[in-house]
Amino acid sequence: MYFKQFYLACLAHASYLIGSDGEAAVVDPQRDVDEYIAEAEANKLKIKYVIETHLHADFVSGHQELAARSGAEIVFGEKANAAFQHRAVRDGEEIRLGKVVLRFIETPGHTPEGICVLVIDTEVSSEPQKILTGDTLFIGDVGRPDLAGGKGYTPQMMAEMMYESLHGKILKLPDEVEVYPAHGAGSMCGKNMSKETSSTIGEQRKFNYALKPMTKEQFVSMMTADLQEAPAYFPRDAEINRAGARELSELSPPAALSPQQISELRERGHVLLDVRSAAEFGAGHVPGSVNIGLGGQFAIWAGSLIPINSTIILIAETAEQIDESVVRLARVGIENVNGYLEGGVENWRRAGLPVDSIPQVSVNELKEKLAASADLQVVDVRRPAEYGGGHVPRALNAPLATLDRIAGQLPFAKDKPTAVICAGGYRSSAAASLLEQLGFTNLLNVSGGTGAWINAGYPVEPTTSQTDIPVCPE
Repeated sequence: MYFKQFYLACLAHASYLIGSDGEAAVVDPQRDVDEYIAEAEANKLKIKYVIETHLHADFVSGHQELAARSGAEIVFGEKANAAFQHRAVRDGEEIRLGKVVLRFIETPGHTPEGICVLVIDTEVSSEPQKILTGDTLFIGDVGRPDLAGGKGYTPQMMAEMMYESLHGKILKLPDEVEVYPAHGAGSMCGKNMSKETSSTIGEQRKFNYALKPMTKEQFVSMMTADLQEAPAYFPRDAEINRAGARELSELSPPAALSPQQISELRERGHVLLDVRSAAEFGAGHVPGSVNIGLGGQFAIWAGSLIPINSTIILIAETAEQIDESVVRLARVGIENVNGYLEGGVENWRRAGLPVDSIPQVSVNELKEKLAASADLQVVDVRRPAEYGGGHVPRALNAPLATLDRIAGQLPFAKDKPTAVICAGGYRSSAAASLLEQLGFTNLLNVSGGTGAWINAGYPVEPTTSQTDIPVCPE
């Protein structure tokens, strides 16, 4: 049996290629599908099936393009109601790839149509050796139950289904069965995911908090408490996947635009998206632009922070960055990139147009400023659980995902020095760019973030006992 996991860190997304005797299946593909085709060809495999464990909400899948280019059949769980030709499978159905059998089990809970895929290499045993769990079971967590609320299901109903799927099916597998989920740490489809990308049923039975012995009522109460708000793009992406996304080759390339043209488009409400690093953005940027760097979970934050249906203008340093941005935005369904700033920020400067800056400060400098001035305001834009596990003294929490809506509730003066901090400096740069748009005029971005503060041995203030949730390094 041939088996390979593809892990896309910027989306915390795992997909799989499984093959035997010249036949293969791809499970949960990302939108750009060239690597699956190349890998299959290199191993003399023909892709016969494209399998989706559910209608993904956090990214746009490439099932349509991959099927069109390979001749494969698309497979979904029966309840997906996909709008294109596909094979709808039910509990216990199987497909065969040479000597490998893929057996489907229906596992609703994260979504109503969710399925898991048992992988059986018949040359080894007639029993499953692996299970591809989609968004049902993660390493260290299980799928959140609230993403189907608009489809007639409450989070409580979905959590009840999840309990039955886990305890009635998945946890009945032997401890040695290997677990391969669709996401890892950083994904917003769960809240306690490990950085590990595979495990075993036995390990999860021991260490996964959601699999500890408890009643269904206790499980439902736990899984529906303190749910983080889902990004606005999630429902849209799920419907794109239900209808089938168009091929990437159909997207129009963005046009090169002059500084004068971009200045006009900015006044008309176009979003200026600066994809450079925090340091480059801080040194000088086009006023009114938002910074979401390509060096981190770019697509997730772009989908979360940029209003749906906005028209986007990119600001980058190189043509390669422009091309990469277009693909990574398309992975979350953002296709309305109309242009880019020709010549980058330096061209903007040469045109005599104003440039804004946000100083970058080290944690050493932040400590000195805190000691020297009672006026220094500090905003921590990490998630509440991260903040609760320990934060810089005097910092108030305003999570990046909701910052634009809650910034006005902060007891901060917009003209006073305001340091913005996260875990490592990535999210804080995005947050600083948003605060700048909201009228804050004296911003500082803390390089290295809370991680550097703790590593330097500086004191933190805890506010809760929630220290078991992993910190996203961005």
